[in-house]
Parts: sequence; structure tokens; C-alpha cells
Amino acid sequence: QVQLVESGGGLVDTGGSLRLSCAASGSIFSPNIMGWYRQSPGKQRELVATCTSGGTTNYADSVSGRFTISRDNARNSVSLQMNSLKPEDTAVYYCYLGTNWFPYDYWGQGTQVTVSS
Repeated sequence: QVQLVESGGGLVDTGGSLRLSCAASGSIFSPNIMGWYRQSPGKQRELVATCTSGGTTNYADSVSGRFTISRDNARNSVSLQMNSLKPEDTAVYYCYLGTNWFPYDYWGQGTQVTVSS
């Protein structure tokens, strides 16, 4: 089993910054993909950013240039630096761990990010 523990959500004004962190523990397969998804009320969960264990990153168009994902393979952790936040970034953000090799998908419990206008 794998556990993902997130931290760093909160309330921020438009234009502000937040940093989310996620630490994974348990039976972690490598190579893997770690990243962040988000879900707003009434909407489907959507990709925010991912990073492979080899360092390849992928961003949603809506956050590209404002958010930066980074990871520490030795610590099995991933972080998301969010700058220039907008009200439309308000959502529950979920940490993700997976791999393309076989079914292996784990999610954190979610952390709320609220951007006030």
C-alpha cells in the first residue's frame, strides 16, 4: 500500500502564492509519475501538473507559466509552487502517484486551495 500526505493548502488573495507539498510512503514503484490534480464543485478532476521520476514535466495550459512542479526522488516527495493565483484556481488539490507500467494509481486526501477575488 501507498500513503500520500499533502500539506500547504489555504486561503490566498488573487495574485498571491501558495506551495503544496506531498510525501509518499509505503510500497513505491519506480519509475513513477507524481503530480497534482484538482477538482472544483460540479467539475471533473483535472490534471494540473505531473513530473516523472526522470524529471519530465507536464502542465495544464491554464497553469503553465504560473505553477512549477518539483520532486525529490530520494524523499518520494513532490511540490507545487503556485504563483499569480486566480479565483479560477480555487479547488481541492490532490496529490497523485502512478506508473505507466501496470495499474498503480494512488491519491492523497486532498487539500483545499481558495483564491479570493
